[in-house]
Amino acid sequence: MAHSIYKKRIADSLLERKLKSTGAVLVEGPKWCGKTTSSEQQAKSINYVSDPVAFNKNLILAEMNINALLEGDKPRLLDEWQTIPQIWDAVRYSVDHSNGIGQFILTGSAVPLSDKEKEKIHHTGTGRITHIKMRPMSLYESGESNGAISLGGLFENAPKAIFSECNLQLSDIAYLICRGGWPIATNLEKEYALETAYSYYEAVTETDISSVDNVNRSPARTQRLMRSLARHQGTQATIIGIKNDMAANDISSLDEETVASYIDALKKIFVIEDMASWNPNLRSKAAIRTSDTRYFIDPSIAAAALGIGPADLENDLNTMGLFFETMAARDLRVYADALYGNVYHYRDSNGLECDAVIHLRNGKYALIEIKLGGQKLIDEGAASLNKLASIIDTDKMQTPSFKMVLTAVGSIAYKREDDVYVVPIGCLKP
Repeated sequence: MAHSIYKKRIADSLLERKLKSTGAVLVEGPKWCGKTTSSEQQAKSINYVSDPVAFNKNLILAEMNINALLEGDKPRLLDEWQTIPQIWDAVRYSVDHSNGIGQFILTGSAVPLSDKEKEKIHHTGTGRITHIKMRPMSLYESGESNGAISLGGLFENAPKAIFSECNLQLSDIAYLICRGGWPIATNLEKEYALETAYSYYEAVTETDISSVDNVNRSPARTQRLMRSLARHQGTQATIIGIKNDMAANDISSLDEETVASYIDALKKIFVIEDMASWNPNLRSKAAIRTSDTRYFIDPSIAAAALGIGPADLENDLNTMGLFFETMAARDLRVYADALYGNVYHYRDSNGLECDAVIHLRNGKYALIEIKLGGQKLIDEGAASLNKLASIIDTDKMQTPSFKMVLTAVGSIAYKREDDVYVVPIGCLKP
């Protein structure tokens, strides 16, 4: 079922591994990020569940003989399964009674969360259905990163010296932030590629945020919320803070519960993906801040929400730094998935922080600061990394596998005398 032209995704190998170890795999993530196309590469048969031509027939089959929806060569792809939520239990039951591996691939761009839909799902699927989250393309997947520096390689054996050249300029990074990692946009000419994020933003605000759970939400209020989140990306802004920011432009009453429900809906359709805090063993008595850091799943969404383009970012480097942090978080998460890792942030009551901590399943971890570039910012990032490393209780956990300042620009990747790697994002791969 493979397409003739296909840019390989990091999630491809994750899906292949999952299909060899479990009965069914759920591939979830935002619309347009490539879930269906990637899943088609490994599927032997497909049911496009929400296809308008067949949807009514599928609904009838779901009530009369749901197993008919599952029939076909395996692995069978059930695309946008959540439009008929009872498919979940049917897949779980089929996997239970076939004892087969690699039976089904389910894809979805929303998590069913209305009470009516939840009633149609009776089992979590634990042990039968495993999950993969796909995001928009990292720079390595879309071809802008040369992949000279491997995160996995640094974890395995952090070398005493590294060297690689990166040709991406500040203007390139500004464009890539606004274009985003949408697969369709990576194949378009520059003047058209920037439209993809605006189309996505419009779909989210006009229809998707309401259709996810059939709750009518105001497009204008959704736009105000997304603009506020764009202004607060990379921070631990509270619901109250976001509500107050929105209230300045919202003539009707606005309460925290409403804001929280809108944010929850955006999470359910994978528009935003906050970053949890890291809680290491420390010698320091500082209190670790546990609030999540707010991020969009792709930086182009924030650019579209604020109506800004590459030139606007280049003219305001402070703002560009926040947008770059969101792009770096996206790429690091994609790469960490391939390494069986997760990405966290660290903040404590002494003001010490670390933008990203990649923590692997085997206990190894790396400390990463994200900076736009320039010697002053790199020095600040390196100092912060070394300070955090110095207060980690290495009697109770490992020392960091490596420390890195990840930059937007900078012509070379190298290792400093203080043991910190400096790596442009255009050199990175899993």
